[in-house]
Amino acid sequence: MDIRDYLRVLRAGWALLLLGLLLGGAVAAGISMVLPAEYTATTQMFVSTTGASDLAQAVQGSQYTEQKVASYAQLLTSKELVSAVIEDLNLDARPRDLIAQIDAEVVQDTTILNVSVTDPSPERARDIAASIDSEFGSMVRELETGDGEEVSPVRVSVVATPELPEAPSAPAVIPNTALGLTLGLVLAGALAVLRDRLDTTVKDDEVATETARAPVIGHIPDDPELAGAHVTQPHSTSSAAEAIRQVRANLAFLDVDDPPRSIMVTSSMPDEGKTTLAVNLALALAEAGNSVVLVEADLRRPKVTRYLGMVRGAGLTNVLTRGASLADVLQDVAGGNLQVLPAGPVPPNPSELLSSDAMASLVEQLVGKYDIVVLDAPPVLPVADASAMAGLVDGVLLCARWGVVTSAQLDRSATVFERLSAHVLGVVMTMVPGRAAPVVYGYGYETPKEPGPVASRVLALFGRKRQPVEALPLPTVRPRQVPRRSARTTVGATSDTALTIGPAETPAGQRSTGGSARSILRSKRGSTGSR
Repeated sequence: MDIRDYLRVLRAGWALLLLGLLLGGAVAAGISMVLPAEYTATTQMFVSTTGASDLAQAVQGSQYTEQKVASYAQLLTSKELVSAVIEDLNLDARPRDLIAQIDAEVVQDTTILNVSVTDPSPERARDIAASIDSEFGSMVRELETGDGEEVSPVRVSVVATPELPEAPSAPAVIPNTALGLTLGLVLAGALAVLRDRLDTTVKDDEVATETARAPVIGHIPDDPELAGAHVTQPHSTSSAAEAIRQVRANLAFLDVDDPPRSIMVTSSMPDEGKTTLAVNLALALAEAGNSVVLVEADLRRPKVTRYLGMVRGAGLTNVLTRGASLADVLQDVAGGNLQVLPAGPVPPNPSELLSSDAMASLVEQLVGKYDIVVLDAPPVLPVADASAMAGLVDGVLLCARWGVVTSAQLDRSATVFERLSAHVLGVVMTMVPGRAAPVVYGYGYETPKEPGPVASRVLALFGRKRQPVEALPLPTVRPRQVPRRSARTTVGATSDTALTIGPAETPAGQRSTGGSARSILRSKRGSTGSR
């Protein structure tokens, strides 16, 4: 990871950083307020030599004391000195406990000793520091006076006597809180980076492209309105509607010479927004003037009819079992440019039904009749339904829910389609949060607002009068009329509910309709051309 990756992770985990910052500060402040108050009394001592009669002796004495003063600092926290202080003040304390309350240090390049004593009682802290001054001087004189000598060559002078502390020295609430804030922020940042490194969900286009072996052709934002209604309004300029149109445009440019005619929309796992994408993509294709049929091929959890507010009942399963004709179960949407083939009754064997010859014949017939066929298929990994239909369509659109589907799941789905030699047209990232979605503009038109009373008075003062804006009449746009293709060959001609298949009658010079479904069906029919 480079610095940009770390910045991306920290920016994405700003909520975690804020939580860590607040928790760290709150914990540090709470602990500081609960801890008992402590007071610190300080004293300062100067170590010098005695008996210096000239400058040379004074210099030698100064060097001597500088060498000895470090050992004197150790004596200040010795058991002998502390025991003498306890006896002097008649304290009820153990020597090792009192040693922990004493701090002694040497001022650099000097012979000055700074001593501080910390205690819950301010009076006792002062008394202990004063006793140290007295007892330490006596100890040094005894140690430095040799046998037969009466005067010690080293003298300890108190230059700053201890005073009664007025304010507690600990706990320091403000410094501790600042430290807690810093530690909380650092720990939260480390946790955000660790979470990102352990997170295997797909959140990046490069990861999705590499894992699915197909380009990312769209990003559907996490729109609360789309999540509730599941269908965008006609001619909507919302970010979700524009994202759907981007997918529609990218599909047209995937293969300019031979664009896909039959498209299966699926996902790796449930709840990735595949049905919402299939419905809105079909609506967008029909809005562009194409004749579209949307097949509710998810026979386990059909949702298309519910999202579109249609009648549930007869549908795909009835047609496949020859219980109804195709014309009887199709339902019109969007002024006739879009027709929906509902799922029908839930069968006990969806996989076998969707992999049957009747399903291949139906797809072939729909491709010959409509410009585009969109199939809403079940997820790839939980069931085999999508795998059974993958060879019947020109291409597959694979939904990948941002931050939910893992790289392993997306890779397994791509592997399934590779084994079936199915063409994955692209990946559509769904439910992408605003902070991670590419820049999407909601671009629309609105009538200019008239100025309020205050603004009107201001304009009148300057002699300006706002002219009302008259809306121009909009031209009438008629959808492109697409001739319906007729069929030539029938399967089971003696039955009233037989499915029609075969190439459509096309003008000379135009390519005939067909696809992978026709190739499969021809291989099954053999050379006789019938079942």
